[in-house]
Amino acid sequence: MTDVTIKRALLSVSDKSGLVELGHSLAARGVELVSTGGTAKALRDAGLDVKDVSDLTGFPEMMDGRVKTLHPMVHGGLLAVRDNPEHFAAMEQHAIGAIDLVVVNLYPFEATVMRGADRPEIIENIDIGGPSMVRSAAKNHAFVTIVTDPADYGTLTNELEASDGATSLAFRKKMAAKAFGATAAYDSMISQWFAFADQGQFFPDMLAVNGKEPVALRYGENPHQKAALYTPVGPAAKGIAQAEQLQGKELSYNNYNDADAALELCAEFAGGDPAVVIVKHANPCGVAQRGSLLEAWEEALACDSVSAFGGIVAVNVPLDGPTAEAICKIFTEVVIAPSVSDEARAAFAKKKNLRLLVTGDLPDPRRSGLSVKPITGGLLVQSRDNGAISDDDLKVVTERQPTEQELKDCLFAWTVARHVKSNAIVYAKDGATAGIGAGQMNRRDSSRIAAMKAAEAAEKYAWDQSRAVGSAVASDAFFPFADGLLAAAEAGATAIIQPGGSMRDDEVIDAANEAGLAMVFTGMRHFRH
Repeated sequence: MTDVTIKRALLSVSDKSGLVELGHSLAARGVELVSTGGTAKALRDAGLDVKDVSDLTGFPEMMDGRVKTLHPMVHGGLLAVRDNPEHFAAMEQHAIGAIDLVVVNLYPFEATVMRGADRPEIIENIDIGGPSMVRSAAKNHAFVTIVTDPADYGTLTNELEASDGATSLAFRKKMAAKAFGATAAYDSMISQWFAFADQGQFFPDMLAVNGKEPVALRYGENPHQKAALYTPVGPAAKGIAQAEQLQGKELSYNNYNDADAALELCAEFAGGDPAVVIVKHANPCGVAQRGSLLEAWEEALACDSVSAFGGIVAVNVPLDGPTAEAICKIFTEVVIAPSVSDEARAAFAKKKNLRLLVTGDLPDPRRSGLSVKPITGGLLVQSRDNGAISDDDLKVVTERQPTEQELKDCLFAWTVARHVKSNAIVYAKDGATAGIGAGQMNRRDSSRIAAMKAAEAAEKYAWDQSRAVGSAVASDAFFPFADGLLAAAEAGATAIIQPGGSMRDDEVIDAANEAGLAMVFTGMRHFRH
């Protein structure tokens, strides 16, 4: 028989949501309630009979509540193996009563940090007794039920109803696993605060990586792979994982990955003129900024309408009805916006499978943080690529100075290029991408592909010439040879922005001068693998 009847419960919670209802449910089954401090008061105020932990231990709560449950009368009742004769004899000898159910959630450490509390208050919100009880109960799940999440109170009540006041071993195992996850995440938050905030360490000796509330996805990148979405435990930037989905099918692993890429690039234009970003397979295939969102959509789409089919669209301003109607004319997987008008929602409602996400504020593209990538046998960890340049950082290295418009186009192309998989080449003109070359093994091929995209767009839309003519070209890293630059010049580009730093910089500069190009160095590269 693996069922354990709940006769005595110890309740000690920081988050008191659902507590009174649970207390009444337990009391109605004749369960003896034992509690501490504020939890006991909340239960008594609700008219429930509660025994104080101090009545169990014979010691009052002391040291500002730091010491109240750390006692053999508590942990003996939690850890005793009930069918072990020696354990049973020890319980009899010392009058230790069994505790069958523990309901605990921990001091609000994260909330205390987030509201900017001072160091002494943060330290006081490191729970000691709570995790100790959780771990004791979870370890002894053969006999003890542990519940750490108020969301599980209803599940516990249903379990007791179904089993005549008892819990099954399967239920206790499930709750124990969740409990150990909760204490691990809690300790992880504390260790991160000590390392990053308190000690100022960038790469601590032990790196704790955690997540909570997994959302099972249909599959991973491919159908034979399993996948889930976790959100961070502790402070995190608000992004795709926190976006509200207004309609459409469930997001897939690839949808999340692509939508994140679109949102990150779109955030570069926060607070500026309306901008549209179209992403396919985590690479932008069209980006534009215009006086209206509809114009920006039309210009972004024109860059590469073939790749845009089945893509992800992100905008930096509230999404209006006319733009939504235009987006609906092609197959689109996901649309992301800070907010959506009623007219836009009505337009998208006709496309039942289209996923529509609302983010509220856009994330800060210059925020700090770590990027973590698993490799065989380890984790690669680096700071986020939040580097930025301004006009003052640019160094003109050619005989010809860029015009004001060329400089604007250089900076626009540079903004896009940092979000394109390396090797990355971006042609831009008048605040819109003309062609994008991504992920090639050499920079010359990226230049040629971007020029080809621009030529295809000109042919499709019957323009007089490719928009690569008179464009600015951004390269995410230096040109190791002049061939990539010359490919851009052949396509009609007139200005180049690149990091510089190659052994052959002089050769590349000479080639730019010979072609009559203006070129600026940034001194910063943006590889994106």
